[in-house]
Amino acid sequence: MIYPIVKFGDPVLEKSAVEVTTFDDELKKLIEDMFESMYAARGVGLAAPQIGISKRIAVVDVTFKEDPDAKMVLINPVITHKEGRQRSTEGCLSIPEFREDVTRAKIVTVRAQNLNGKFFEHTGEDLLARAFLHETDHLNGKLYISHVSALKRDLIKRKIKKLVKAGEW
Repeated sequence: MIYPIVKFGDPVLEKSAVEVTTFDDELKKLIEDMFESMYAARGVGLAAPQIGISKRIAVVDVTFKEDPDAKMVLINPVITHKEGRQRSTEGCLSIPEFREDVTRAKIVTVRAQNLNGKFFEHTGEDLLARAFLHETDHLNGKLYISHVSALKRDLIKRKIKKLVKAGEW
């Protein structure tokens, strides 16, 4: 099932998601649906709050289906290590049509649980590191625009307000 992507302005995007404690078939189905929804929206990462579900789950595939082994499920993820810096243009499925340069760590290690609740650690570089940080931000109620200047953030919010008023958001 493809879920619609929740857009900026929905309160679910601005609050910390709830920890997952039950690892069952319902969770597996949700994760399948999350991958399907992410691919349908042409994204490389998706956090559960982006489909209106306040749970600490994210899916990532920075190869966009090219490498089946690159598909990652992060349940209750925590960033354990960051190093270096990279600056690159970043966008978000919940803030479509907007992109801004964001500085993030170049190398990131995340500790999370898999579909069965087993803990693992994974270190990513460049785009994967960015995806880890972007998706864990979502799970903490934070959007990438919190990493841009107040002026740019305000400009984006004002443009979105106009789109909402026009019925285009």
